[in-house]
Amino acid sequence: MNRCPISYEPCEGRYSAKGLKLLSRQLTDLQNLPFSARELRQEAAARAGKMSIQGVQPKLSARLRIKEQQFEIVDLGGTFILKPQIDDYPEVPENEDVTMRMAGLSGIEVPPHGLLYGLDGAMTYFVKRFDRTGRKGKLHVEDFAQLSGQTRDTKYRSSMEQVAGLIEAYCTFPAVEKFKLFRLTLFCFLTGNEDMHLKNFSIIRKKDVISLSPAYDLLNTTIVLSSPREEFALPLNGKKNRLTRKDLVDYFGRKRLGLTERVLNKILQDFVRVQTNWEAMINISFMSQMMKEKYLQVLDNRYARLFS
Repeated sequence: MNRCPISYEPCEGRYSAKGLKLLSRQLTDLQNLPFSARELRQEAAARAGKMSIQGVQPKLSARLRIKEQQFEIVDLGGTFILKPQIDDYPEVPENEDVTMRMAGLSGIEVPPHGLLYGLDGAMTYFVKRFDRTGRKGKLHVEDFAQLSGQTRDTKYRSSMEQVAGLIEAYCTFPAVEKFKLFRLTLFCFLTGNEDMHLKNFSIIRKKDVISLSPAYDLLNTTIVLSSPREEFALPLNGKKNRLTRKDLVDYFGRKRLGLTERVLNKILQDFVRVQTNWEAMINISFMSQMMKEKYLQVLDNRYARLFS
């Protein structure tokens, strides 16, 4: 019995019917990507200057062709982003996919996503673009580097306090968005995400309401890097390392974000309740056994620091 890389449920073939329906109600099967992991990286490098999506990790823009039951790589008009395997960093697609699933279990809004098989059997991560609507519609999205006048090269020149300030300055209902920011901040701490820089936060405009966009680029970088040196990409309370409950909850949640005791306690209890589900999700993920064990060790360590 196989496990579907889109729905994570047991299935007879490569993908389950439920997994395919998450992509499209019309989809009855899905062909392998017609590229190996190496070829996908080469395609990403060749197309980098033609696409609106950029970054350190190789990325490709794609469309889902229902009739052909296959993803097609395109330069323009893509509604999905594909991220192939990376030479120097192990199992990043599998890591990002399970981390995004864990975020969804935590009440964090995430776009539809999953894993695809390539020509060589290697897995590629896909995520649906949340800035596209209908066949050709676009939603206005700006990342926090753009909002603060920073660039791709200066995206680490900020702080979590400044992220909060941008929410207060630009969001229609900042109190609601600060609730989301606190949940996302704790999530990144617990899951070992050390790379939440300014370009990994965005606002989105829908019907004249500006809010935080769905979360994206969530990844346990602690188990990917050979010798991680920081816990946060942006300093919080002047610190990038050795963060404590006092920093995260008392200072950032209570003092800087102004969240009430009831709200703080609810979010903390939500994370306590979801821990077992996270562990189960990691254990059925597509990561290797070694990477699963590393991920679980990070969780144990971070939960102990936040809740002991």
